[in-house]
Amino acid sequence: MNTKKSEDNIIAGYGPVRVAPVQLRSTKRVSNILDAAAAYVSQNGYETLTTAAIAETSGASIGTIYRYFPDRLAMLQTLAGRNQQRALDALRDAIRAAKPSTLTEGLDVVFDCMEGLFRQEPGYRSIRAGDPIDIRPVSEARMGNQELSQLMIEEFSTTMGMSFDSKGRLALETGFEALDALLVRAFLRVERGDKAILAEARRIFHLIVADAVR
Repeated sequence: MNTKKSEDNIIAGYGPVRVAPVQLRSTKRVSNILDAAAAYVSQNGYETLTTAAIAETSGASIGTIYRYFPDRLAMLQTLAGRNQQRALDALRDAIRAAKPSTLTEGLDVVFDCMEGLFRQEPGYRSIRAGDPIDIRPVSEARMGNQELSQLMIEEFSTTMGMSFDSKGRLALETGFEALDALLVRAFLRVERGDKAILAEARRIFHLIVADAVR
Protein backbone atom coordinates (compact mmCIF):
# COMPACT_ATOMS: atom_id res chain seq x y z
CA MET A 1 0.00 0.00 0.00
CA ASN A 2 1.31 3.45 -0.88
CA THR A 3 2.09 5.77 2.00
CA LYS A 4 -0.25 8.72 1.56
CA LYS A 5 0.83 10.48 4.74
CA SER A 6 3.85 9.89 6.91
CA GLU A 7 3.17 8.83 10.48
CA ASP A 8 4.40 12.13 11.87
CA ASN A 9 1.96 14.10 9.71
CA ILE A 10 -0.89 11.86 10.80
CA ILE A 11 0.03 12.39 14.44
CA ALA A 12 0.37 16.14 14.04
CA GLY A 13 -2.85 16.44 12.04
CA TYR A 14 -5.28 14.28 13.98
CA GLY A 15 -4.55 14.62 17.65
CA PRO A 16 -3.63 17.22 20.27
CA VAL A 17 -0.02 16.09 20.47
CA ARG A 18 2.27 18.11 22.73
CA VAL A 19 5.37 17.65 20.59
CA ALA A 20 5.11 16.49 16.98
CA PRO A 21 7.89 13.99 16.21
CA VAL A 22 10.36 15.40 13.71
CA GLN A 23 12.93 12.62 13.52
CA LEU A 24 12.55 9.04 12.38
CA ARG A 25 13.37 7.73 15.84
CA SER A 26 10.72 9.92 17.46
CA THR A 27 8.16 8.93 14.85
CA LYS A 28 8.88 5.26 15.49
CA ARG A 29 8.51 5.79 19.23
CA VAL A 30 5.13 7.48 18.88
CA SER A 31 4.01 4.84 16.38
CA ASN A 32 4.89 2.13 18.90
CA ILE A 33 2.86 3.91 21.57
CA LEU A 34 -0.15 4.07 19.26
CA ASP A 35 0.32 0.41 18.29
CA ALA A 36 0.25 -0.52 21.97
CA ALA A 37 -2.88 1.58 22.50
CA ALA A 38 -4.56 -0.07 19.50
CA ALA A 39 -3.72 -3.55 20.81
CA TYR A 40 -5.04 -2.66 24.26
CA VAL A 41 -8.28 -1.23 22.87
CA SER A 42 -8.70 -4.33 20.69
CA GLN A 43 -8.52 -6.60 23.72
CA ASN A 44 -10.09 -4.49 26.47
CA GLY A 45 -11.98 -1.58 24.94
CA TYR A 46 -10.98 2.05 25.31
CA GLU A 47 -12.75 2.85 28.59
CA THR A 48 -10.08 1.31 30.83
CA LEU A 49 -7.04 2.44 28.85
CA THR A 50 -4.47 4.27 30.98
CA THR A 51 -1.09 5.81 30.25
CA ALA A 52 0.45 3.41 32.77
CA ALA A 53 -0.90 0.39 30.88
CA ILE A 54 0.43 1.70 27.58
CA ALA A 55 3.81 2.50 29.12
CA GLU A 56 4.05 -1.10 30.31
CA THR A 57 3.09 -2.69 27.00
CA SER A 58 4.91 -0.27 24.67
CA GLY A 59 8.20 -0.24 26.57
CA ALA A 60 8.10 3.56 26.74
CA SER A 61 8.32 5.40 30.03
CA ILE A 62 5.34 7.36 31.29
CA GLY A 63 7.47 10.49 30.83
CA THR A 64 7.97 9.66 27.16
CA ILE A 65 4.24 9.14 26.68
CA TYR A 66 3.44 12.46 28.34
CA ARG A 67 6.02 14.12 26.12
CA TYR A 68 3.76 13.44 23.14
CA PHE A 69 0.29 12.98 24.65
CA PRO A 70 -0.99 15.23 27.46
CA ASP A 71 -3.48 12.55 28.56
CA ARG A 72 -5.19 9.32 27.54
CA LEU A 73 -7.87 11.27 25.67
CA ALA A 74 -5.26 12.80 23.36
CA MET A 75 -3.85 9.33 22.71
CA LEU A 76 -7.28 7.97 21.77
CA GLN A 77 -8.01 10.99 19.60
CA THR A 78 -4.77 10.49 17.72
CA LEU A 79 -5.43 6.77 17.32
CA ALA A 80 -8.87 7.58 15.86
CA GLY A 81 -7.22 9.90 13.34
CA ARG A 82 -4.62 7.30 12.41
CA ASN A 83 -7.32 4.68 11.91
CA GLN A 84 -9.27 7.06 9.70
CA GLN A 85 -6.23 7.74 7.53
CA ARG A 86 -5.45 4.04 7.25
CA ALA A 87 -9.04 3.37 6.20
CA LEU A 88 -8.84 6.10 3.53
CA ASP A 89 -5.56 4.72 2.20
CA ALA A 90 -6.80 1.13 2.22
CA LEU A 91 -10.06 1.98 0.44
CA ARG A 92 -8.34 4.08 -2.22
CA ASP A 93 -5.74 1.39 -2.86
CA ALA A 94 -8.32 -1.41 -2.99
CA ILE A 95 -10.50 0.32 -5.60
CA ARG A 96 -7.53 1.32 -7.75
CA ALA A 97 -6.01 -2.16 -7.59
CA ALA A 98 -9.27 -3.97 -8.41
CA LYS A 99 -10.30 -1.58 -11.22
CA PRO A 100 -14.01 -2.52 -10.99
CA SER A 101 -15.94 -2.12 -14.21
CA THR A 102 -19.45 -2.12 -12.75
CA LEU A 103 -21.09 -0.61 -9.69
CA THR A 104 -21.76 -4.10 -8.32
CA GLU A 105 -18.08 -4.98 -8.54
CA GLY A 106 -17.12 -1.67 -6.97
CA LEU A 107 -19.45 -2.15 -4.01
CA ASP A 108 -17.99 -5.61 -3.40
CA VAL A 109 -14.49 -4.12 -3.37
CA VAL A 110 -15.58 -1.54 -0.79
CA PHE A 111 -17.31 -4.17 1.33
CA ASP A 112 -14.30 -6.49 1.30
CA CYS A 113 -11.95 -3.65 2.18
CA MET A 114 -14.00 -2.44 5.15
CA GLU A 115 -14.57 -5.99 6.39
CA GLY A 116 -10.81 -6.50 6.23
CA LEU A 117 -10.19 -3.40 8.36
CA PHE A 118 -12.62 -4.64 11.01
CA ARG A 119 -10.94 -8.03 11.00
CA GLN A 120 -7.27 -7.06 10.73
CA GLU A 121 -6.64 -3.50 11.96
CA PRO A 122 -6.17 -3.59 15.77
CA GLY A 123 -8.54 -1.25 17.57
CA TYR A 124 -10.45 -0.26 14.43
CA ARG A 125 -13.70 -1.81 15.62
CA SER A 126 -13.73 0.43 18.69
CA ILE A 127 -11.97 3.61 17.60
CA ARG A 128 -12.52 4.97 14.13
CA ALA A 129 -13.42 8.40 12.93
CA GLY A 130 -16.92 7.51 11.76
CA ASP A 131 -18.05 6.10 15.09
CA PRO A 132 -20.46 7.58 17.59
CA ILE A 133 -17.61 6.90 20.03
CA ASP A 134 -15.24 9.00 17.94
CA ILE A 135 -14.07 11.50 20.53
CA ARG A 136 -11.91 13.73 18.36
CA PRO A 137 -12.89 17.38 18.21
CA VAL A 138 -13.51 18.08 14.54
CA SER A 139 -11.21 20.96 13.67
CA GLU A 140 -11.30 20.35 9.92
CA ALA A 141 -13.93 19.27 7.41
CA ARG A 142 -13.36 15.61 8.31
CA MET A 143 -16.61 13.79 8.83
CA GLY A 144 -15.60 10.18 9.33
CA ASN A 145 -17.80 7.93 7.22
CA GLN A 146 -18.82 10.88 5.09
CA GLU A 147 -15.19 11.34 4.12
CA LEU A 148 -14.84 7.65 3.32
CA SER A 149 -18.01 7.60 1.24
CA GLN A 150 -16.85 10.72 -0.60
CA LEU A 151 -13.60 8.97 -1.47
CA MET A 152 -15.63 5.99 -2.73
CA ILE A 153 -17.69 8.30 -4.97
CA GLU A 154 -14.59 10.00 -6.35
CA GLU A 155 -12.81 6.74 -7.07
CA PHE A 156 -15.90 5.21 -8.71
CA SER A 157 -16.22 8.31 -10.89
CA THR A 158 -12.57 8.08 -11.94
CA THR A 159 -12.31 4.31 -12.31
CA MET A 160 -15.65 3.60 -13.99
CA GLY A 161 -16.48 7.00 -15.45
CA MET A 162 -19.69 7.12 -13.44
CA SER A 163 -21.45 10.32 -12.47
CA PHE A 164 -23.71 10.59 -9.43
CA ASP A 165 -26.53 13.06 -8.92
CA SER A 166 -27.55 14.21 -5.45
CA LYS A 167 -29.80 11.18 -5.01
CA GLY A 168 -27.01 8.82 -6.00
CA ARG A 169 -24.50 10.48 -3.68
CA LEU A 170 -26.95 10.30 -0.80
CA ALA A 171 -27.53 6.61 -1.51
CA LEU A 172 -23.80 5.87 -1.44
CA GLU A 173 -23.35 7.83 1.78
CA THR A 174 -26.37 6.14 3.41
CA GLY A 175 -25.23 2.73 2.22
CA PHE A 176 -21.79 3.27 3.69
CA GLU A 177 -23.26 4.34 7.05
CA ALA A 178 -25.45 1.23 7.08
CA LEU A 179 -22.47 -0.95 6.15
CA ASP A 180 -20.41 0.47 9.01
CA ALA A 181 -23.18 -0.13 11.55
CA LEU A 182 -23.75 -3.71 10.37
CA LEU A 183 -20.03 -4.49 10.46
CA VAL A 184 -19.98 -3.32 14.08
CA ARG A 185 -22.81 -5.77 14.78
CA ALA A 186 -21.10 -8.60 12.88
CA PHE A 187 -17.88 -8.28 14.88
CA LEU A 188 -19.48 -7.53 18.24
CA ARG A 189 -19.18 -11.06 19.64
CA VAL A 190 -17.56 -13.05 16.85
CA GLU A 191 -13.83 -12.47 16.39
CA ARG A 192 -13.82 -13.25 12.68
CA GLY A 193 -17.25 -11.75 12.08
CA ASP A 194 -20.67 -13.38 12.13
CA LYS A 195 -21.08 -14.89 8.65
CA ALA A 196 -24.86 -14.49 8.55
CA ILE A 197 -24.69 -10.81 9.50
CA LEU A 198 -21.84 -10.19 7.07
CA ALA A 199 -23.87 -11.71 4.24
CA GLU A 200 -26.86 -9.56 5.17
CA ALA A 201 -24.64 -6.49 5.43
CA ARG A 202 -23.37 -7.03 1.89
CA ARG A 203 -26.91 -7.52 0.58
CA ILE A 204 -28.25 -4.38 2.26
CA PHE A 205 -25.26 -2.30 1.14
CA HIS A 206 -25.95 -3.28 -2.48
CA LEU A 207 -29.71 -2.82 -2.08
CA ILE A 208 -29.52 0.72 -0.69
CA VAL A 209 -27.23 1.90 -3.45
CA ALA A 210 -28.75 0.00 -6.36
CA ASP A 211 -32.19 1.33 -5.53
CA ALA A 212 -31.03 4.91 -6.18
CA VAL A 213 -28.18 4.52 -8.64
CA ARG A 214 -29.21 3.19 -12.06
